Amino acid sequence: MSSSDTLVATGNKAHSHGPGSPVPLQARSERPTSYDVADFAVPNGREEEWRFTPVKQLKALFEDAAGTETPKVDASGPEGVVFETVAADSLKVGKPQDRSAAVAWNHAGDAFAVRIPVEAELTEPVHVNVASLGARGFSHLIVESGRHSKAIVIIDHSGAGELSSTVEIVVGDGADLRVVSIQQGDHESIHLGQHDALVGRDAKLHHVVVTLGGKIVRIATNVRYSGPGGDAELLGVYFAESGQHHENRLFVDHEAINCKSNVIYKGALAGDHARSVWIGDVLIRAAAEGTSTFELNRNLVLTDGARADSVPNLEIETGEIEGAGHASATGRFDDEQLFYLQARGIPEDAARRLVVSGFFNDIIGKIGVPEVTEHLHDVIEEKLARTAELSEAAKVVTGQ
Repeated sequence: MSSSDTLVATGNKAHSHGPGSPVPLQARSERPTSYDVADFAVPNGREEEWRFTPVKQLKALFEDAAGTETPKVDASGPEGVVFETVAADSLKVGKPQDRSAAVAWNHAGDAFAVRIPVEAELTEPVHVNVASLGARGFSHLIVESGRHSKAIVIIDHSGAGELSSTVEIVVGDGADLRVVSIQQGDHESIHLGQHDALVGRDAKLHHVVVTLGGKIVRIATNVRYSGPGGDAELLGVYFAESGQHHENRLFVDHEAINCKSNVIYKGALAGDHARSVWIGDVLIRAAAEGTSTFELNRNLVLTDGARADSVPNLEIETGEIEGAGHASATGRFDDEQLFYLQARGIPEDAARRLVVSGFFNDIIGKIGVPEVTEHLHDVIEEKLARTAELSEAAKVVTGQ
């Protein structure tokens, strides 16, 4: 089992990621942000924010030009929810933090907005479907929950082609908002996304990223607080198969007092060149006294030829906090667990499925949307069945 982590304290920002690191770590708070595409050079893969990403396959999404198609966006929800088209710059929760996000911001056109009324308590989820139609396109979505409202918004990304998207989320004071973003494009699709969330005073945000498909999927999630008492729970589940690259980058910027954040991401990998990347950055600013934060990433490597990179980082500028911690680990399948189950009469294939299901269950149980959790269980079962076929084929080849 291996793990990687970095702690950054005040006055000590010269770090590396270990032997062989191509560049020193740049403090997350020092990264440039801009609405101007020209402020970002075309990535070459040596930059800190792109060093894990297959940038050669993303050239089309770095090009400062209009898309060749417009993704189809449709939505439905309970009575009272407002769906409307608004100007892209009507909100500005967070600036683009890399070139692809800046390109998307400038070429997505108008934004599609979902607005939850003040004090509304929705009994059914809001559904937003973003379908890429097979070419290069951009989308811009706004989700805004009014004061003291309670709602669930499910964003379903599907289809083929290349999509770069931006999502802006505002959680009103005292509101409770759950946003579930599902990435399930076809096996050759590419999706780059930036999600920016602003959590109000005494508000709660539950942000869930579920990556089920796509050749390359890279989601960057950024959270800020506009007042004290904010609480953000960031969850993620991913399962990369042969030839898939699933990347999640998070930045939680604690700038208000007495706020909380809790990050839990879990992933599994199976097949040749299956790849996952998880980068978790948390900044506790000098004024953010009373902060409580923790981030966790776990990866389960099911076959040879798969690789997971996991890097949690903390920047702490004040010692007046409730607590801050992080944990990261990547390991192979636990043969002892498998032996334990087989010794009790459970066939090997079924035992493997039980172990992997157990690995995911605690986080799947936190998603809080039955239709999503059931679908996720079904997809994991399908992926595990394909993994079992790969294992059997490998045994035949090696004569085991």
